[in-house]
Amino acid sequence: MLSGWFLHFRTLLSCPVSIFDSYIAKITEYVNKMKADGQLVREYRCKPEIRELLEGVPVRTGPAANQGIILRGDTFMELGNPEAGACAFLVWTDNPSLVSDGRITLIGPDIPESPGASLPFGQVLIVAGPSLTSQDHRSLENAQYIGGHIEGYMIRSVPQQMWSRVSKEAAAKGFRFESLGRALMSIYKTQIPSVSTMETLFITSSKGHLEPLEDMAIQVRQVFMKTLTEEWKAKGFDVYECSLGWDCQSCPDQVVCDDIKEIIDIKKVAFQENRDENEISHKDS
Repeated sequence: MLSGWFLHFRTLLSCPVSIFDSYIAKITEYVNKMKADGQLVREYRCKPEIRELLEGVPVRTGPAANQGIILRGDTFMELGNPEAGACAFLVWTDNPSLVSDGRITLIGPDIPESPGASLPFGQVLIVAGPSLTSQDHRSLENAQYIGGHIEGYMIRSVPQQMWSRVSKEAAAKGFRFESLGRALMSIYKTQIPSVSTMETLFITSSKGHLEPLEDMAIQVRQVFMKTLTEEWKAKGFDVYECSLGWDCQSCPDQVVCDDIKEIIDIKKVAFQENRDENEISHKDS
């Protein structure tokens, strides 16, 4: 099993990031359709610089900002309970012009408007950067699950879904989806310097409105997996399908995979050095 996981990580190093560009256009079409259908769509524009993103965010943001579990009695509202519906995915590109930096779009009710509610939840993150490479894939995916980095916001993650709670204390301080979007953009741009441009989309209107996004999430995964499979077959490797949906944070073998990846990276460098030495010897002879 571990060899397949390792191959996944190694193949990411050469996987092109432009494969998702068409899906960024599809996400825009989805939002425009919601507007045309008369749905409540709100857009917030934030100053995209890291130092300005957290201005006005009413809760602490950063490592260990949220300490402990948010119990039901302390919950102001819940998002993405499996019965209500949930969908979460990320797309990225090396073309920043495709992304509206600092834009936060909300379709449906906001957090302060929903005391005691259990709402469906869709979260789509779009990131870009001219120096972004497929080597960043793993950190881009994992950074979505940042429940411990936002005070009063707890995530119970499932691959391709987002199940979360907002505490009464955070809601009382004014925490809303604009706050969540700002925090996410700050976290991404701080933790992954290759990300220069980012926007977020949240959907809380209805479970039915998540269906087009669920289809899109499946397609995004299929496109990426097809690319990985082609890379694996080209190198003569057996294809292994990850049963956890590449959710590395939930994987008990993550440490082992990390070790394998580091060893192979070292061997790759050594191989390159040996090849260079052989080329020099060949020229000298």
